[in-house]
Amino acid sequence: MKRVGEAVLDKVKLEAQSLVSEAEKEAREEIERAREQRELKLREEKRRILAEAEEEAARIIAQGLIEGRKRLSSTKNDIIEETIGRAKKALPETRTNESKLLSLIEESADALGTDKGRVYVSPRDVAAAKRLLRGNKRLSSKIAEVRELDCVGGVIAEDAQGTIRIDNTYETRLEMLVPRLLPEMNRGLFGAP
Repeated sequence: MKRVGEAVLDKVKLEAQSLVSEAEKEAREEIERAREQRELKLREEKRRILAEAEEEAARIIAQGLIEGRKRLSSTKNDIIEETIGRAKKALPETRTNESKLLSLIEESADALGTDKGRVYVSPRDVAAAKRLLRGNKRLSSKIAEVRELDCVGGVIAEDAQGTIRIDNTYETRLEMLVPRLLPEMNRGLFGAP
């Protein structure tokens, strides 16, 4: 019986060792699966964090570009405004020669389309305008009087009733000209297309 007990004991020991080996093997496999899952989660988390960081970097770059463009646009606008301001400041220093004054009076009187009217000119051009009208029969028949106007140059013509006015002053001409000149100024100052 001793032998049968030893044989049973040996068999139980073998089965126990087999079960322990199997359990150890399953434990190692479970540990390996857990390690792989942890590695996978870490890689996924790393990818997610990198993707978020890239998105944030792209957002910051885009905001920087927008802010840079705003500043550039504002600076360009300031330069153009300063250039226009200098042109406006230079207007009072501009002397109207008589042929240009005559041309402005004719243009304004013709645009009125009335038989009689008056013209307004800067104080420094009143004498020249009167002299030009005396020397031009066609204009003197259309323009009844020359009046003084607080402007830097040019002409305003109006009908006898004062209902129709043609503003051909330097200030108004410059205001009308600036929007058309802006693209050209932009190209000239900044080399923009």
